[in-house]
Amino acid sequence: MSTKWFVVVNPTSGNGISKKKWPKIYKELNHQNIEFEFAFTAYEKHSIILIHQAINKGYKKLICVGGDGTIHNFVNAVLSLNSKNTSNIKIGIIPIGTGNDWVKTYYISKNYKEAIKVIKAEKIIQQDIGKLNIKETGKEIYFNNLAGIGFDGYVVNKVHKYKHLGFLAYLTGALVSLTTYKKSNLEIKFNKTVLKGKALALLIGICKYSGGGMQLTQNANSTDGLFDITYVKNISLLTLLKNIKGLFNGKITHLKIIKNYKSSELKITVLDTQDTYIQADGEIIGSGSFSVSIVPKSINFIVP
Repeated sequence: MSTKWFVVVNPTSGNGISKKKWPKIYKELNHQNIEFEFAFTAYEKHSIILIHQAINKGYKKLICVGGDGTIHNFVNAVLSLNSKNTSNIKIGIIPIGTGNDWVKTYYISKNYKEAIKVIKAEKIIQQDIGKLNIKETGKEIYFNNLAGIGFDGYVVNKVHKYKHLGFLAYLTGALVSLTTYKKSNLEIKFNKTVLKGKALALLIGICKYSGGGMQLTQNANSTDGLFDITYVKNISLLTLLKNIKGLFNGKITHLKIIKNYKSSELKITVLDTQDTYIQADGEIIGSGSFSVSIVPKSINFIVP
């Protein structure tokens, strides 16, 4: 087993900032006496292949230089190796992305020198992970932050147009999309609850922040073995504009039109024929019906 770290750098993260900062990050890793090998991703999901290769070579300590999408790929890379003993793999983050939402839950600094200090200390938290099973394709997709269907997926599908706006990209996409989105007809089952009918959005959260710092679920706890669920049948553009501050401080979830639940499993059936996008950690992963379950304390993240 290698005692070295394996570093994966996504050069496109943060609209190319990652590539520009890498020489300084490289120098700082050496300065803090971290022994490592590294590789750059060359295409979408390349990081999954790189991590599989690293784990097969005996690496157990991984560093992600990138944003939420790259972290998402790290998680899927580790948990897709069902035949490997992945319980002692550690993941550290040097956050460089557009939203940097996942790191906000743990107060991981966007200052790369501080982030490297955290990695060097190797303090871990065993975080819950969500596992999505998409009915149409049979794919299993893992997520570490938040997944959603309906309006949430619709916005993520369009938000690439606003990436240059940084953390405001999702908010801009949401405001532009609200008047054009056609609600999906969903049946949502969990515990003994059944929610059925036209709905704006369903959000399934593990950590606290998404969409560039928004808090869209209540009482998120990343280690309690439960999803934090937000169900929205409808919300007007005027109501959303009046509650923009509430999107970021979490008070939006206290509105009477928004329902909050907790569960470890859900089954979502799309009852109409329109494309209903599913997003996970800000990535479009498919459309249509799916089930989701929690995988308790399944990833070791390095945190302050």
